[in-house]
Amino acid sequence: MSTELPGTRPGGRTERNRVAVLTATLDELAETGYPGLTVDAVAERSGVHKTTLYRRWGSAEGLVAAALLFGIEHAWEVPDTGSLEADLSAMNRELTSYFTDPAKSALPMASVAAAFQSAKAADALREYYADRHRNGAAMAERAIARGEIPADTDPVEVMRQAAAPVFYRLFVSREPVDFADADRAARAAVLAARAGAFRR
Repeated sequence: MSTELPGTRPGGRTERNRVAVLTATLDELAETGYPGLTVDAVAERSGVHKTTLYRRWGSAEGLVAAALLFGIEHAWEVPDTGSLEADLSAMNRELTSYFTDPAKSALPMASVAAAFQSAKAADALREYYADRHRNGAAMAERAIARGEIPADTDPVEVMRQAAAPVFYRLFVSREPVDFADADRAARAAVLAARAGAFRR
């Protein structure tokens, strides 16, 4: 469920400016966190005049919300290994790496923190993960088709339950989390799904 960013899409100067501004917003968010992010800093980093930013996004909060939704434009390559457990393990390992690798973790950590400080950011992050849930449901849907889990299993709930222990360690107990933890959580979710825990 990576939140890595899309490249610039074709569409002229307006689109190039939009991508530059939202990319700059994410860079600022990663560096300063939500409380330190300002429209002036985003304008300077993006090279787009701040009056344009105020006109289109209104405030730093509006910029952050739009930037978090920007990630939806980058397609997530949903794991497809041939088994549900391996798919969920791959997803959890991706999550673990993204939130714990020092070279990657600043932005996702700051994004989650922003969602606790801004209602607009929270709405945007919720929409971002809803999109990832819609795409990732394919993992459980394929498992249903293979007969691995009951036909009436809720595919999104399987994803949630697999990822939940990873997020708990990251954001609640603040314990270390590694690939072994990621794999264990995936395995538990599969066993629960097979037992019918996530039937609709």
